[in-house]
Amino acid sequence: MPSVPIDELMRQCQSMYKLVVIASKRAKGLAEGAPKFVEIDAKKVTSIALEEIRQGKIFYRDDEEPPAKAKGKKRTAKAGK
Repeated sequence: MPSVPIDELMRQCQSMYKLVVIASKRAKGLAEGAPKFVEIDAKKVTSIALEEIRQGKIFYRDDEEPPAKAKGKKRTAKAGK
């Protein structure tokens, strides 16, 4: 079974959390029939996903924009009567 060194994966993602999210989403896609982007002898979708990340075929893209700062007065909670 091929193993992907974690230090190589961390160079691609810079965050263990992002790595887990990317790998799990890609593995799910592979399990549902998505084509592989790398040639590898592995049969497990997680191994394929990790190798794709290591080779730079899959990466994290943050589509969400940060929330806009509220303009005007700040709302604060009032103490009960």
